[in-house]
Amino acid sequence: MQSKDLTCTEEVRVRFNETDPLGIVWHGHYIVYFEDGREAFGRQHGLTYLDIQKAGFVTPIVKSTCEHFLPLKYGETFKIVTTFVNSNSAKLIYRYELFNEENKASLFGRNHSGFLDADNNLCLYNPEFFQTWKDKMGL
Repeated sequence: MQSKDLTCTEEVRVRFNETDPLGIVWHGHYIVYFEDGREAFGRQHGLTYLDIQKAGFVTPIVKSTCEHFLPLKYGETFKIVTTFVNSNSAKLIYRYELFNEENKASLFGRNHSGFLDADNNLCLYNPEFFQTWKDKMGL
């Protein structure tokens, strides 16, 4: 059975301090935009960092990838489409699609986070709060 995709779309404006002397976004800031997407996703779908922390866990990123297509420019408003990628493993996987003002693909990316408990032990199975959230979301 195929599960539904959970997505969230957030609009962000490129700030001056995120650009290089050519007025385009410095590549390291795209990872920050992923964070913007995850934060918006969490607020929309009830899985914020505070929710995770309240349950006694943290979710450090263990892998990030980016495929760059078109640069974003200073002052431009762009969309971040964040999609939760369902997995049977005890991890959070997000896919990111960034689109410029002309709705052209700027970047596709992905990151993976694991779960650590309060003693910094890696969780090999979904924490109960996370499995409850997945069940509620129909995943």
